[in-house]
Amino acid sequence: MSKHEELEHEELLDSMSDKLGFTPHILETIRDIDSEFLKKYNRCNHKLLSDGALPAKYKILMALAVVASKQCERCTVVQMQSALKNGATKEEIMETLEVISITSGAPAVAACRDALKLLK
Repeated sequence: MSKHEELEHEELLDSMSDKLGFTPHILETIRDIDSEFLKKYNRCNHKLLSDGALPAKYKILMALAVVASKQCERCTVVQMQSALKNGATKEEIMETLEVISITSGAPAVAACRDALKLLK
């Protein structure tokens, strides 16, 4: 890989990290293994983290509900960090938790245990 490509991939990772508010380790791993996949991942991530017909924070809250329903504890932390970075309020997050509870039950709510600590 050329220096130019390395710099381009670092800038891409920095941009993604800035939007999220942190750098998920998986993005660093993807960059190291297949930088072209990082570009594809970024296109999808950009849709989630950009305002469109729905504001980004609402799309991220939906993502929080989805990963909670899959009971991915680490994923709920990542989505919670992103939601907070993108302006989600405690009230919006707690209402999302109600939706998670209604649609996916106690196991999905339990998957949010560590994510909810970020509200303290």
